[in-house]
Amino acid sequence: MRVGLGRDVHRLVAGGRLILGGVVVSENLSPVAHSDGDCLLHALMDAILGAAALPNVGVLFPCDGEENRGRDSCEMLGTVLAMVWKLGFRLVNVDAVIQLEAPPVSSFFPAMRERLSPLLGLEGSAVGLKATTAEGLGPIGRGEALEVLCVCLLEGGKS
Repeated sequence: MRVGLGRDVHRLVAGGRLILGGVVVSENLSPVAHSDGDCLLHALMDAILGAAALPNVGVLFPCDGEENRGRDSCEMLGTVLAMVWKLGFRLVNVDAVIQLEAPPVSSFFPAMRERLSPLLGLEGSAVGLKATTAEGLGPIGRGEALEVLCVCLLEGGKS
């Protein structure tokens, strides 16, 4: 068994689309990002990669790569999962905390689980999602940023 921890932070600006877990949660707010800026999937990928002792998202999908401009993070997740599956790992569960002052995102959790479960090869009950605010503190509390923390459990792997 291996545990991985991932973290991602993005600045937020007015306009555009905010995507979390492959689901559009706002049409009035967007992350400053090279790819689609799905902070939840970026943290999730880093957790999975860390558990498998592989390079992080920034190494695999660099911000200076034109092929990654606007790239769909669900597609990037597919690449990451193929890498860990090739090493003989199986994902057991994931758990994430989204820290965002607004908009409220918990109503999108069922859609996120529906989107992520088949990609991850997990039942919806193995995809933990939580949201919290920063209670007005710091850049997250001022609505200038969002942060996601994620953990995952892998089992197996080739010796």
